[in-house]
Amino acid sequence: MLPLLIMLVLNVVNLGYFFLVVVNLTGTARTATLYSIQGSSTPAASVLPGSGGASPTTNLLSVTYLAFQDMTGALWNPTGASVQVCSPINTNASGSGVNGSGASQNANCETCTSSGCGTVGTGTPTPSTDPEAPSFVLNEVDIAYSFSPLIPGQIFNIPLQAFSGVCSSGSCAFTRRARMRAMN
Repeated sequence: MLPLLIMLVLNVVNLGYFFLVVVNLTGTARTATLYSIQGSSTPAASVLPGSGGASPTTNLLSVTYLAFQDMTGALWNPTGASVQVCSPINTNASGSGVNGSGASQNANCETCTSSGCGTVGTGTPTPSTDPEAPSFVLNEVDIAYSFSPLIPGQIFNIPLQAFSGVCSSGSCAFTRRARMRAMN
């Protein structure tokens, strides 16, 4: 009876950690999207925040910095996450903050990790167009995070089997997306 009880308790710990990660990533994506639209909402910071810049972990006014700080404490390695910010503040080579025109326009995306950000473009996954474009633009933040369960092993992998689409070979990957509309 004791091995069954131990297996049950250890799997409850793993499952609880999975839910902690999901809740934290969901809140982080929502907070970062809101910040990308509103900024700090102070007279001193009238310009909307950028995605991340050359150094997203030290650029205090960037959306990526906020996302990494929001994940710190609850996740084992928050700097291992990838943050994609799709916002009209991201200007492409032509100086535009959006791709397309009229009803088919969408915001430019920039993908950032702790080491830096990529080039501004459409991003992967490609952001959706807003149904009321060009008057509104859909802002998105996608966060991808990979981690190992707290208690790995063959005997205790019942939660890993339950999350077969998310977890494989001892590693789990969660992705969370938040979308909000802003007037253009």
